[in-house]
Amino acid sequence: MRAMLSETPGGPESLKLVEMPSKPLGKGQVRVATKAAGVNFPDTLIIQDKYQFKPPRPFAPGHEIAGDITEVGEGVTAYKVGDRVIGMIGHGGYASEAVVDEIQLLPMPKNMSYEDGAAFTMTYGTSYYALKQRSSYKPGETLLVTGASGGVGLTAVELGALMGLKVIAAVGSDEKMEICKKYGATMFVNYAKEKMRDKVKELTGGAGADIIYDAVGGDAFDESVRCIAWYGRLLVVGFAAGRIPSLPANLALLKSCDVRGVFYGAWRGREPAEARKNFDEMLAWYGEGKLKPHISMRFPLEKAADAMNALLSRKATGKVIIDVA
Repeated sequence: MRAMLSETPGGPESLKLVEMPSKPLGKGQVRVATKAAGVNFPDTLIIQDKYQFKPPRPFAPGHEIAGDITEVGEGVTAYKVGDRVIGMIGHGGYASEAVVDEIQLLPMPKNMSYEDGAAFTMTYGTSYYALKQRSSYKPGETLLVTGASGGVGLTAVELGALMGLKVIAAVGSDEKMEICKKYGATMFVNYAKEKMRDKVKELTGGAGADIIYDAVGGDAFDESVRCIAWYGRLLVVGFAAGRIPSLPANLALLKSCDVRGVFYGAWRGREPAEARKNFDEMLAWYGEGKLKPHISMRFPLEKAADAMNALLSRKATGKVIIDVA
């Protein structure tokens, strides 16, 4: 098998393409011939030892894959050789094959491409958990999404609109506004040109946003706290800006607002049945044409470092995919 391995902590350029033996198959596991792998922000952290989980080295990054089952281990009952599947694997995706626990698999809808499958679990899973389980949303409320054209941001826009929320997309260019408009946003902030807190208050008649989905952190979080509505809920999803912000407690008091953490990976591990129910709902929506991942860039396996850098430089919108096969 071929794999892009992290042998020492470092940035994308530290990855090395190697040929290595296939891993043995254990009880309750399957072997998947990987066709496509999703590129996510946590992939860039895990290779630097900056993520919550630190796999033993050497390892291939890559949280999500799509491909075909080529071998089934003892005790596997729900899948067979030849099945098209999505794998939620934590790491190991940047490789031509992966050994996956049965519980980490999802069946791919018949009309789903491998690229869409590899673009689905991390971003949609995070955003649906944030909005469904953590936001206490009510249809008709206003949802502000920071970094709205990015991987998780665009799925929050799309799902929020589908769930009956009025979506404000905060982005850094007019071009990114147009992408968010296609995915259901009806109001926009270009924070390269205008102050987010002022624009959000203008768009909401001074009330502020009921729900704020913030995967950016840094200045975006600081602005979010200042344009949240009375009884608003600020969802802390991540810190793509690099700076982990602090919350002035007096602002939480003045707005009677909630700040709620969204640690999707840990929740999925604690509540696997609920997580699977979320995916069953979203995959049904995909099958009905109500959800469609936006894939802006594709790279071959040997260019995985370029794929990561495209994500880090914010040149990409939506998802970046590695075509493995």
